[in-house]
Amino acid sequence: MSTNVAGVLAVALLVALLCAGYRPLGDHMYRVYTDRRHLRVERVIYRLTGVNPDAGQRWGVYARSVLAFSLVSVLLLYLLERVQAHLPGSLGFAGVAPPLAWNTAVSFMTNTNWQAYSGESTMGHLVQMAGLAVQNFVSAAVGISVAIAVVRGLAHRRAPVAPGAGSRDNALDAGEELGNFWVDLTRTVIRLLLPIGVLAALVLIAGGAIQNLHGVRLVDTLTGGHQAITGGPVASQEAIKELGTNGGGFYNVNSAHPFENPTSWTNLFEIYLLLVLPFSLPRTFGRMVGDRRQGLVIVSVMAVLAIGSLTAGAAFQAVHHGTVPTAVGAATEGTETRFGVPNSSLFATATTLTSTGAVNSFHDSYTSLGGATLLFNMMLGEIAPGGTGSGLYGMLVLAVITVFVAGLMIGRTPEYLGKRIGSREIRFAAMYFLITPAIALLGTGIAMGLPGERASMLNSGAHGLSEVLYAFTSAANNNGSAFAGISVNTTWYNTALGLAMLLGRLLPMLFVLAMAGSFARQQPLPATAGTLPTHRPQFAGMLAGTAVILVALTFFPALALGPLAEGMHA
Repeated sequence: MSTNVAGVLAVALLVALLCAGYRPLGDHMYRVYTDRRHLRVERVIYRLTGVNPDAGQRWGVYARSVLAFSLVSVLLLYLLERVQAHLPGSLGFAGVAPPLAWNTAVSFMTNTNWQAYSGESTMGHLVQMAGLAVQNFVSAAVGISVAIAVVRGLAHRRAPVAPGAGSRDNALDAGEELGNFWVDLTRTVIRLLLPIGVLAALVLIAGGAIQNLHGVRLVDTLTGGHQAITGGPVASQEAIKELGTNGGGFYNVNSAHPFENPTSWTNLFEIYLLLVLPFSLPRTFGRMVGDRRQGLVIVSVMAVLAIGSLTAGAAFQAVHHGTVPTAVGAATEGTETRFGVPNSSLFATATTLTSTGAVNSFHDSYTSLGGATLLFNMMLGEIAPGGTGSGLYGMLVLAVITVFVAGLMIGRTPEYLGKRIGSREIRFAAMYFLITPAIALLGTGIAMGLPGERASMLNSGAHGLSEVLYAFTSAANNNGSAFAGISVNTTWYNTALGLAMLLGRLLPMLFVLAMAGSFARQQPLPATAGTLPTHRPQFAGMLAGTAVILVALTFFPALALGPLAEGMHA
């Protein structure tokens, strides 16, 4: 069987598995976030932390809870890294240097998992398990929690206020509740991520991924030399790395390493893991707003954009230049021979369309237009289907913008799911959309303007610009993959990319929660003849077009100077 045929069959099987999981997993998440009961273990956690699980939160309180939890996460992980040498299971590794420790702590807290280090020679087992793996769970849970809060804001039907009921603040107590962040966080970890993560880890162990507490061992190679190989709890971290769209690998080569990704079927299983939650969340959204057709529209747009990206990326990898690529029929440089070009393109597309960032091939070695496709995936805001939670609320922001633009075109007051889109809501939506491009482009411009940072580039010209643009786009969108080709383990890059990750994660969350709080305050509007139907294919086409056009207008100059210029030169 040719690799192209095998690649098509792999895509078909993946689509079938995602379709099979859409309804049951989406319905399960709906029950998780609408259940009024608390499990016994959850009640214990609430008592220990002093949380009242039955108290709702306005958007400001919800946002402050997210910020507080994120701050504590960064500090604890930074501390673990710095004192690593004094901890059990350190494998003899020294404490992580301050700039790298800051970058890594922010990276894993923000669900980016950008790694400016080699995991097998930098992080001991305790830091990997108690630090990085724990953040893989909770950072994914934070994203899902924010998405559910946004959906609650759209779904909330505020009860009319009786005459003389009190002040405006009292009148808004019910209307502004978006749920309780601490309850959402706990339920996401206990009821969703842990059970699936355990099962996924067992599957990976059965497929050959390692799971042990071995240290560094010297082994004899086939050439008669020696090589140091680090063991560790790889399968358990690999499972949540993909399921939570985190992406940080136990080993430097990530999912190209046979200890993390042993076979072609585990490769497909890992792709399934990183897509299944983001593709199922629209079902949860549809059920929570009381119209399952709304969820079908969102997931349809996600699927169309994903299939278009995969088709383009695979085609560009087949359009090759040079003697060797022409002889073998594809651009194979940087790909793992176990998976071939089709499965490498599939993995690369899935990991950049989500906020995963895991890799099973070297993105820097892709063709110029193939690399441009991966860049474009992240520039979309990773909404097809995006990260755990972030993809859904990113798509909902685009839906709000689409309805607003359509309302301007027909001269009517725009509304989405019965909620009026006014100047306040559209300002939050605009700031959400503009903040990550501003961070990515500003960071790239500063890096290219500094002689010292240009000196750390291993490539010059258009490809060198593409590498820097990819790094800041990946950081600002909390992806974590890299073109490589630049030395990023420097004080400047560790600091700058850390700030890009931090701002690219927290500011959009604040804007989208503020928008949700504004929607929650509103009385629902009845549908009229002028209401734009948002459950039909027409709206799906408008939504997909809005996403692509906005990205094209924002990033085209940078793409033209980088990968497009390189492609034309080739």
